[in-house]
Amino acid sequence: MGRVRKFIGRLLRLREIFVIDYTFGVRERALHLWVRPHKSGCRCPHCDRRCPIVRISADVRMWRDLPVAGWTVCFWYQPKEIRCPAHGRVQEVIPWAAPYARITHRLEYALLRYCQVMPQKAAAELLHLAPSTLSDLLHQSITRLRAGHTIRGLRSLGVDEVAYCKGQKYATLVYDLARARVVWVGAGKGRETIDRFFQAALSPYQTAQIREASCDMSEAYLGALQHHCPQAALVLDRFHVAKALNGALDEVRKEQWREAAPAARKLLKGLRWLLFKHSAHRSKRDSRILHALRKGNRRIYRAWVLKDEFEQFWTYQSKAAAARFFQRWTTAALRSRLDPLRKLVRTFRKHRTEILAFITTHLTNAVAEGLNRIIKIVKNRASGFRTLAAFTDMIFLTVGDVDLPAQIPAKFRAV
Repeated sequence: MGRVRKFIGRLLRLREIFVIDYTFGVRERALHLWVRPHKSGCRCPHCDRRCPIVRISADVRMWRDLPVAGWTVCFWYQPKEIRCPAHGRVQEVIPWAAPYARITHRLEYALLRYCQVMPQKAAAELLHLAPSTLSDLLHQSITRLRAGHTIRGLRSLGVDEVAYCKGQKYATLVYDLARARVVWVGAGKGRETIDRFFQAALSPYQTAQIREASCDMSEAYLGALQHHCPQAALVLDRFHVAKALNGALDEVRKEQWREAAPAARKLLKGLRWLLFKHSAHRSKRDSRILHALRKGNRRIYRAWVLKDEFEQFWTYQSKAAAARFFQRWTTAALRSRLDPLRKLVRTFRKHRTEILAFITTHLTNAVAEGLNRIIKIVKNRASGFRTLAAFTDMIFLTVGDVDLPAQIPAKFRAV
């Protein structure tokens, strides 16, 4: 009997746990282990001091452990109540699980790791859990591991929004661009949402430490960042500037397509993505097609040349030289007699300071766009999320500013 218990302990690699007894539930394919802590436990959860027993719980508690060879493993134990000289009457530390948890550290670690890389349904099958049970356990673990967490060392801030459900439901994400992590998630995408971040998630001191901030052309985000972080260099994201420029170019192309005769449309067919291409990625054949527009459609050609010329802006090292180029380019765009570009120039001039700030900071939301790509994969893997709470859990698990699996004690991380 003793040899079998010792064998089970070694087979399951139980640390700081002694197996007292065991039974096999053949029908439910479960191994039930009656266990106790190393050296009889009785340690205070606050100071780790060994203390005298006040009473032993009448209820036997059960904890689920990692399944082995298709069998569910369960730990059974009666926790003791102890009296600590410093902390009074408390329940002893349960070394194999977190306080009030119903699963062991090992199962919790496996659950977090599996859900980082696969759908929850697949993780539930591997861990022999019902999908709804796994979802509840995951939420409880993430909530516990992030409890009391505060944002630290935030210097470069990025803001963007992401859709999480059908019906145009959005969440605002705040990024630490220096560490490439999501630090906050809030419902909605208006000014009230970003105000809530600064009021609830950051102290005035933390807000004052922000040196750089980047966002898209949303007036809500720009206004909030200017109000809360006047000391920070506010940068209009390069990606969104280029996107707006491509959008104006595409509007010119659409106008010409609508006005063109059926025969003339053959020249314009297939131009959209070619017009958007960066000059560094175009082939000689692409360039010949685009230059042929000089005779075929001068308005599209003029818009494309202006879009292509603006690429030079991002290469400047001197802010003064960039400002002169910006003034010349916007003047040329206004004189182009292309309404989409003229409308865009008015927006650019309104945000001139934020666009020029890129030259000195070289800050972009490229990190945020990369994180958004990971978040989109997570969302597609789950076929969407019905609630923001579930979506937030997965964001913090995959790209959050806390490595949640690393919060599990190292000796229990072997899966």
